[in-house]
Amino acid sequence: MITGVAIELSNPGVGGLSDAVRVLREWQHDDAPMQLHPGDLGWFWRFGAEATAAAVRTWSRGGQILAVGLLDGPELLRLTMAPEAQLDEGLARQVVADVAEPDRGVLPARRVSVETPNGALVQELLFEVGWNADEPWTPLRRDLTEPVKEPDMRIEVIGPEQAPVYTAVHRSSFGSAKFTDELWHAMAAGLPYADARCLVAYDGQGNAVAEVTVWSAGLGQPGLLEPMGVHAEHRGRGYGKAISVAAAAALRGLGSSSAIVCTPSANAAAVATYKSAGFQPLPERRDRSRDA
Repeated sequence: MITGVAIELSNPGVGGLSDAVRVLREWQHDDAPMQLHPGDLGWFWRFGAEATAAAVRTWSRGGQILAVGLLDGPELLRLTMAPEAQLDEGLARQVVADVAEPDRGVLPARRVSVETPNGALVQELLFEVGWNADEPWTPLRRDLTEPVKEPDMRIEVIGPEQAPVYTAVHRSSFGSAKFTDELWHAMAAGLPYADARCLVAYDGQGNAVAEVTVWSAGLGQPGLLEPMGVHAEHRGRGYGKAISVAAAAALRGLGSSSAIVCTPSANAAAVATYKSAGFQPLPERRDRSRDA
């Protein structure tokens, strides 16, 4: 790693998104704590390439990207660093200075949060300058070394023609009308979606009952579930477990070493669903938050 060179905060623009996705792929590994994944950028891409680029921040030294952040909304920065830079004090202090000062163009002057991997020095330094621990989240992981026994129900990979089926289940699952067919097509046009799949599960009557999107980070690296949901009219019948198992099988087919997902610890039903699908809880993670 280059030392003695200033760290540069950048908004890479649309042209720099490929580099951000590339390094996020390279940084994923099974021994790492839960961290920002290329699939997180892929899911954000539903708002389009320009909006995604506007939400990305990178920290570089000597032209080498050391940290990538995604503004997942105006008040939350989801941040990860290169494995060798997790404890880099110069980088950590620069990141803390940049997120603490609204004029730097990262976070505004109101209540905000920063998500970082457990053990990253940024977490400790944010505490030192008065930030607090936010609500706990539970990461979960399923090893994909062995074959995955797929659920005994119809699972379809969704292409452009079936996008309305997927979006309808998603809207019902999350109680929101915001996820339109147009947003699905924008997401599917994004760079990370080249290694992603959207799946829908159907019950015995042909009803679309659950959906998930899975994101590969490359052969031998962890793949991400984001998002997963069950249609509001079909809950309590094991479909969340079934679609989560199907997601793990799809990621194994894409060459992923494991399947990972993260949910608020307070969402006990979601944690139980993933555990029933063979996912093992990892140490809880807490964002760092600052009041206005």
